[in-house]
Amino acid sequence: MGLPETKFITQEQYLEAERAALDKHEYYGGEIFAMSGASLPHNMIFKNTYGELCAKLKGKKCQPFGSDLRIHIPNNSLYTYPDISIICGKPETTDDTMDTITNPSVIIEILSKSTRNYDKGQKFTLYRDIESLKEYILIDSQTIRVEKYTRNDDNSWLLRDYQSIDDVFMIETINEQMMLSEIYLDVMC
Repeated sequence: MGLPETKFITQEQYLEAERAALDKHEYYGGEIFAMSGASLPHNMIFKNTYGELCAKLKGKKCQPFGSDLRIHIPNNSLYTYPDISIICGKPETTDDTMDTITNPSVIIEILSKSTRNYDKGQKFTLYRDIESLKEYILIDSQTIRVEKYTRNDDNSWLLRDYQSIDDVFMIETINEQMMLSEIYLDVMC
């Protein structure tokens, strides 16, 4: 007996099914991938980070969005739900349903044991096809660590690594500082 045959679907079929689904799924290259739930530390980090960003960006041209906003990358077909995205200026949507955007300026993913390799590897490679993306930030939910990638003018990416609860880093796109002590407030990792 061989492996089950993979059934490929179109982006249109994915969107139709996804808009009717109760759970979230990623789409890439004709395949659909179910998204799993998140741990308590992941949710605490999300709450702390998203709350800080909402307060800092209230009334400004850049706005944070949570993981219910779908991102699409036309250059490589990925549809995904980042933990947090920041959009500067007017959101560019794929259609009049207005539930999928293409122009995030900053994407923040909270790493878990099951997503760590994907978020740091293939997903980051796919994200780099987003022309508007200037910063990619990875927040670890198992240890105190933030990795911040910034796109340079030549399209290379610069990594800055923060591993102390006392560290502070700048999200240059929005000109705001983030303190690891605030991100990890009440998080047991």
